[in-house]
Amino acid sequence: FSKTINETANHTLNLLDNLLFWAESQTDQIKYKPEPINLEEAINHTLIFSKVSAGIKNISLNHIQNCEIEVYADRIMLCTVLRNLISNAIKFTHPNGKINVYTIQREKEAEVRVSDNGTGMDEATMEKLFKTESNPSSKGTENEDGTGLGLILCKEFVETNGGRIWAESEIGKGSDFIFTIPCVGEC
Repeated sequence: FSKTINETANHTLNLLDNLLFWAESQTDQIKYKPEPINLEEAINHTLIFSKVSAGIKNISLNHIQNCEIEVYADRIMLCTVLRNLISNAIKFTHPNGKINVYTIQREKEAEVRVSDNGTGMDEATMEKLFKTESNPSSKGTENEDGTGLGLILCKEFVETNGGRIWAESEIGKGSDFIFTIPCVGEC
């Protein structure tokens, strides 16, 4: 029962956060407030809150950092993007799987890659990602529900912060969701 309650509470919280942020973004109520942020700390903070959900499916969460990277971004938007991508990776990774979060500095931007060894997607599904008119919502490996709203929000928030977002995937081998964010200084 506690497993079900925890899954339901996490799913509901994530859904409500996404709906609230989406509604605010559609009515121009979200104020973009960029600041220097230690990217590694933001990722580690997000992973701490994701460990319970991952633990239920016995999924290992790993942060593979290249170096300390400071980015210039809106903290709330950045953490929302990280939370959504990691939550999706957990959703589509089989029990006993693994998720790696990589950071790389590329010239004046950081690249964040959330990589899982889950179900993966075909080309047709990937083409529909990040689009409001055709964004797919699929059941997770343990029949977890989704709305498809999280990826739309991620795209909007990444682009607001001056970055790009995309996915790479192969059926049965997992998915990588990658986004860039402007850096402050050098690595």
